[in-house]
Amino acid sequence: MDTLYLVIPCYNEEEVLPETSKRLLEKMEGLIERQKISENSRIVFVDDGSKDKTWELISALHQENPLCSGVKLARNRGHQNALLAGLMTVKEHCDMAISLDADLQDDIDVIDQFVEKYYEGCDVVYGVRSARETDTFFKRTTAEGFYKVMKSLGVDIVNNHADYRLLSKRALEGLAEFKEVNLFLRGIVPLIGYKSAVVTYERHERFAGESKYPLKKMLSFAFDGITSFSVKPIQMITSLGVLIFAVGMLYLLYAVIALIAGWSLAVWTPVFISLWVIGGLQLAAIGLVGQYVGKAYMETKHRPRFIIETFLNK
Repeated sequence: MDTLYLVIPCYNEEEVLPETSKRLLEKMEGLIERQKISENSRIVFVDDGSKDKTWELISALHQENPLCSGVKLARNRGHQNALLAGLMTVKEHCDMAISLDADLQDDIDVIDQFVEKYYEGCDVVYGVRSARETDTFFKRTTAEGFYKVMKSLGVDIVNNHADYRLLSKRALEGLAEFKEVNLFLRGIVPLIGYKSAVVTYERHERFAGESKYPLKKMLSFAFDGITSFSVKPIQMITSLGVLIFAVGMLYLLYAVIALIAGWSLAVWTPVFISLWVIGGLQLAAIGLVGQYVGKAYMETKHRPRFIIETFLNK
């Protein structure tokens, strides 16, 4: 039997942790009783610099049950860094790790299928939503649009997959080879390679607390994903610039012909339009290129992506 670690990033989750820990303990104990996983398996809660009593609850759970462990980050580093911190901390202690959110909107009953796929030889198992009926129209439309845009930009990404996945020890070691600071794990994990599989499930409503991904964070996350994995936006801007230059040359040719033919032509109209179009294009291009320059700047710093303050494990 192999050892399974569940990795759950937590940020101000004191409202959900009691129920979440109860459900996960029942799941883990059931898997151990059926001899699907080793009794050395653990549930690891990663406290991402919470401001409430999240860490106190994690510490209490650790004292009450050896199946519960905790990792405390020195400060808030964001969901992706917290998730990576947990995975990199447990990779020396487990044979496989499953990441999931603390609100348990992802169906934990499919963990059994994740483990089965692992024993069948899969190093990566993606949890994929079978439907988005619980989402609002806006969220469903924007999410589907995001995946389509990422695909069109050449990013290898699994549709309707968030961060609910299983990674084998070998896959975790492969993930450790990626050193970028601007994390987008949904795009990084497929680059690892190895045999993979998909398990579908229906996402539940959040049973307590509030979502930690408001619209602002969702947009920022989507933008990070696009600029971290594709240079096609820059290529599109370049193509647009060439097109506008060609149109400008054609208009210049028309103006020359009109001048020779004696046709009337308002001088200020093309000047006015060109200033607005070219000026707007330049600002957009400078801003987009600036995003890439900023990311390159952050990469050259080689700052630590996370710092572990405490790791509770038995």
